[in-house]
Amino acid sequence: MSSYRLSSGGLIDRTAGFSFSFDGRPMRGFSGDTLASALLANNEVLVGRSFKYHRPRGILTAGAAEPNALVTIGTGGRREPNTRATVAELFNGMEAISQNRWPSLSFDIGAVNGLLSPFLGAGFYYKTFMWPAAFWEKVYEPLIRRAAGLGKASMQADPDRYEKAWAHCDLLVVGAGAAGLMAALTAARSGLRVILADEGFRPGGSLLSETARIGGHLPADFVASVLDELASFPDVTVMPRTTVFGWYDDNVFGAVEKVQKHIADPSPDRPVERVWRIVARRAILATGAEERPLVFGGNDKPGIMMASAMRTYLNRYAVAAGRRVAVFTNGGSGYRTAEDLAALGIEIAAVVDSRGTVPQTTPKGARLIHNGGIVATRGRNRLTGVIVERSGFQETIECDALAMSGGWSPVIHLACQRGGRPVWSDEKQAFLAPDNGELLVAAGAAAGLSGLGEALKDGAEKALAALRSLGKRPKARDVPEVEGEYDPAFAALWYVPGARQKAFVDFQNDVHVADLGIAKREAYGFVEHAKRYTTGGMATDQGKLGNVNMAGILAGMRGVSPAEVGTTTFRPFYTPVSFGALAGPSRNRESKPVRTSPLHGWAKKNGATFVEAGLWYRSAWFPRSGEATWRDSVNREVLTVRANAGLCDVSTLGKIEIFGADAAEFLNRVYSNAFLKLPVGKARYGLMLREDGIVFDDGTTSRLAENHYFMTTTTGHAAEVMTHLDYCAQALWPELDVRFVSSSDQWAQMALAGPKARTILQEIVEDDVSNAAFPFLAAREVTLKGGLKARLFRISFSGELAYELAVPADYGEAVADALMEAGGPHGICAYGVEALAVLRIEKGHVTHNELDGRTIPDDVGLGKMVSAVKPDFVGKHLASRFGLTAADRLQLVGLKPVDPNSTVRAGSHILKEGAKPSLINDQGHVSSACYSPTLQSFIGLALLKSGRERHGERVIVWDGLRNEEFPAIVCTPVFVDPDGSKLHV
Repeated sequence: MSSYRLSSGGLIDRTAGFSFSFDGRPMRGFSGDTLASALLANNEVLVGRSFKYHRPRGILTAGAAEPNALVTIGTGGRREPNTRATVAELFNGMEAISQNRWPSLSFDIGAVNGLLSPFLGAGFYYKTFMWPAAFWEKVYEPLIRRAAGLGKASMQADPDRYEKAWAHCDLLVVGAGAAGLMAALTAARSGLRVILADEGFRPGGSLLSETARIGGHLPADFVASVLDELASFPDVTVMPRTTVFGWYDDNVFGAVEKVQKHIADPSPDRPVERVWRIVARRAILATGAEERPLVFGGNDKPGIMMASAMRTYLNRYAVAAGRRVAVFTNGGSGYRTAEDLAALGIEIAAVVDSRGTVPQTTPKGARLIHNGGIVATRGRNRLTGVIVERSGFQETIECDALAMSGGWSPVIHLACQRGGRPVWSDEKQAFLAPDNGELLVAAGAAAGLSGLGEALKDGAEKALAALRSLGKRPKARDVPEVEGEYDPAFAALWYVPGARQKAFVDFQNDVHVADLGIAKREAYGFVEHAKRYTTGGMATDQGKLGNVNMAGILAGMRGVSPAEVGTTTFRPFYTPVSFGALAGPSRNRESKPVRTSPLHGWAKKNGATFVEAGLWYRSAWFPRSGEATWRDSVNREVLTVRANAGLCDVSTLGKIEIFGADAAEFLNRVYSNAFLKLPVGKARYGLMLREDGIVFDDGTTSRLAENHYFMTTTTGHAAEVMTHLDYCAQALWPELDVRFVSSSDQWAQMALAGPKARTILQEIVEDDVSNAAFPFLAAREVTLKGGLKARLFRISFSGELAYELAVPADYGEAVADALMEAGGPHGICAYGVEALAVLRIEKGHVTHNELDGRTIPDDVGLGKMVSAVKPDFVGKHLASRFGLTAADRLQLVGLKPVDPNSTVRAGSHILKEGAKPSLINDQGHVSSACYSPTLQSFIGLALLKSGRERHGERVIVWDGLRNEEFPAIVCTPVFVDPDGSKLHV
């Protein structure tokens, strides 16, 4: 054999040759290869470096549990790091590079870490980076950040499309191996809607790697016949390249389908990946079992591979892992691999069996060493030999590859994602899936069954049980017989004593047996503690290979059963899912839904410049000819509102209708101020607190009828307030008769402000809106000329005479047009949120800039809104905590620079005159700032220590980002109309 690719056999298409590169070196492969099989065929054994010690690592598995062969595939925006070469489908032109090495894979400077291994044992980072404390920020953290991670993400935009979809079925079968195929076929024959999902690009699972005959046919032919029959059923969907990664409530499963990941130049008309939400009435877990590594000295050399993986590369991909192969096993899998290798002319150096009694026979001419163990290996970048110990005698066996088999662990991750814990079986020497009822059941090897014939039979039986549970009549057929099946039984071997080299448990993170010993000695023997202390099971494979061995080793150290040690927690995702797939089509401008208010068309007609505010597009300002900057427009709008009138879209406010006999009592408990005696036809400003006494939200609530209230919330907190009300009604006071519904999208709401607002409003409203008939804080239904019913509220956010008019959303644009037409002779203008912000700062109104999740009502001048007589309301008791009543708390003040042209910016800090900038000298910060055309000066609102006692004091405003500072005078936060006379005219 001149090449590691066999001259015949396998399931590859030898007529479709592919060119690809690895670390810039050109190579050849075939259609049907994975990147891993193609690398092995090209004698590329060294494929990566471990994370901590940068040890040379080779391909270990043939599937999703691969810890070593992580590569970066693609270039530009399609560059994808940490791709497992074992599952990456080869395509023509693939470019792959190795990771976690410098300057090259064969010569990696980072390997010096191996020399420092005595100082880098388990938990070293907990001890090393504690002292001296000053080193953390300047030395430790930068070094850790540079060392962290494996591959490097592309900084270019991803050019591909992603998609999300829903699917529904009677039965979801996860895994298209022996049990999965029989389950799907049995269900399909009985008329169920079936989805069969498999992560491989070719369904069949381990059947594609086996040589035993099923019903007289080769396994690959049996798979093809089953898939052909499944394709004949209209209600059956076979989904290759699809990994079911999570099990969620209501039997919803998450799955990611790799639609075009195997294509060099994906079509822009199709997604490259698609995330499915699969709703299944029943599900069968047919995910098979993962072969366990053996833990012995030097078990991480390139060329050491799982026995089942070596069999897969041999039989499926026609690739030999070596020319002279040794086998180390504790069960039948190793013998089956030796037989298959020998049948194709591969020399078997020896079969080392840890058991004293060996039921299997070795291939003709192969040496058997029973009751033995490997204690060390030879070679650097590739295995050259193993050192075997038996009865105190050691010998070296030359080989260039080693197949190891330590038994089998059922792949039960999905079955444990919703709280169920794996169950240890002494009989199977493995953790089995918990009993999840009939919604999700394990079958075949995933259920702990060990034979191919048993898996076929169990898959059919589990499908029949699902049929019966759904009330369907099964149509059973005979399960085919299996010929030439091997005995997969094994005797658990957690680690080989007497190791002369490091014996690794977690290959990627370089966790070895001695690390677990340190964890045990330092009281971290509990499996979850050991995981974090040693980082065992925290690598990208999430312990798929090593965690059961880790549990067994800890059990031995503690003198208990693995049942008592248990496993770490299983969580989605089973394998990594790209951010692109999770985002789906939600990217760029489509990254979130666009909400436009009912007045968006009106604002657009009037020339608005829009700004994104949360999910909304809001009109920011309305430029006119001759205005050079946005500030020119904003200044004009502010002065127009102060002198005449302006119309502003406030439809984005949260709007909640509240009903019920106990609605008043409910509001009285939700708000910190009183609401029990609010008259019908009146509005009141309300303040909500969190349970810890911090301000949560503010807004107005109007009483429209005896048991009907209308609440407005801030735009940003609309959803949170609705959730808060729902929690209060359901969890805190379920006895209250109260109901509420969001009506944010049902109303177009506009603010008409300015001294001429009443005159303009009266032009379109039939009702009397005089000061006597409709005083400040009045709120009631009115009729517009033409008969349209509307809601009118006399409330103001600008400090001027103002109204808010709410009309059904479909009429919003027409009503706004009518107001602008009526206001034309009075000098009306449209104004946006920038002018609104200036108006509110001039008036001293607070928003989320001041209600930032740290302030209490008294901090922002609203202390009188906290009732002292109400028996209870949300936040009442914790609002009196020490610290929330301290005399030096930050309090709301106004700031006016000594030089009116000094630019006050939000975020600037406040210092006493002569003080140097420091945390100790920090007196507070500017929360809101603007240029006031009314005062012809920059102004700001600030939170200042003991601020209300410091009016008139001269302070320094310091902007560290721009290295600017200037003096300012502390003043009242109400810059315009401090006595509020304009509100009541």
